[in-house]
Amino acid sequence: MTTTVSTEAGGRTVRKDAPGAARGSRRRTGRLRRAGLPYFLLLPALILELLVHLVPMVIGIVMSFKELTQFFIRDWSTAPWSGLDNYTVSVDFDAPVGEALLHSFLVTVAFTLLSVGLCWLIGTAAAICMQDTFRGRGLLRALFLVPYALPVYAAVITWVFMFQHDNGLVNHVLHDQLHLTDQPSFWLIGDNSFYALLTVSVWKGWPFAFLIVMAGLQNIPRELYEAAALDGAGVWQQIRRITLPSLSAVNQVLVLVLFLWTFNDFNTPYVLFGRTAPAAADLISVHIYQASFVTWNFGTGSAMSVLLLLFLLLVTGVYLAVTSRGRRTSRV
Repeated sequence: MTTTVSTEAGGRTVRKDAPGAARGSRRRTGRLRRAGLPYFLLLPALILELLVHLVPMVIGIVMSFKELTQFFIRDWSTAPWSGLDNYTVSVDFDAPVGEALLHSFLVTVAFTLLSVGLCWLIGTAAAICMQDTFRGRGLLRALFLVPYALPVYAAVITWVFMFQHDNGLVNHVLHDQLHLTDQPSFWLIGDNSFYALLTVSVWKGWPFAFLIVMAGLQNIPRELYEAAALDGAGVWQQIRRITLPSLSAVNQVLVLVLFLWTFNDFNTPYVLFGRTAPAAADLISVHIYQASFVTWNFGTGSAMSVLLLLFLLLVTGVYLAVTSRGRRTSRV
């Protein structure tokens, strides 16, 4: 920093900063303010995230190490520590609790794989069909998004009435109209409950895949399809060689989001079956709810929730590592 020194009358010396140094100091202050502004704007969201997600997560982890039952509901902090007993009970697959948790986990895995696969397949096919311009395309696009726009409870309750044994629309069509079954089926109990749950999940989930894939298709140049058509490529060859490779990045994110949403889905089975789901549709989210709020063993339920969180983190990490390696390989 440069300064100037001047002597006034009476022998007093006055030290003054040069104009250039003052401007440099103001510029540094301005840069600091601009650099800190994004963090300041993010502060309210970080605080809300801490209060809404992180704090309950930490409390749940602490609860998983406690013998927390209905006797300590008023003050859960006074519950005695149980160490890893809740985790030991949950993963003891030879005992009733662990065996039931393993069954619920396998049902959830099968349900998630089928639901995500069908949602992606139907959504992608619908998005590709909606690419070409034709009369009524806008109306069809709007209708396709109705299941995704409807409130979950209203949509699932409608399906509950449709799956009724005596006067439901599903049995009326399959048994009375098409004569595909010998007698009306029970869709909300027994083994058929799995197919009823899968139907509802796919019905309300595929429009999201349709929306994301349709947005991704807008970034593919039409010239690629025109050049492929001139070279003699058919529709399937264009989809295989142009559409799907161009949508690889979109599909990677889409599949991960659908997987996490479906695996953690609680609203659909809870509204469809109530507090106690049939064994064939016993998803792990409802199973943890039952272990916590039906049997009043919150310690074991918290341990199951932590195990579910660790599983989803592991699957997400492996998926991201594999897909990122695949992207780097394709670029090379």
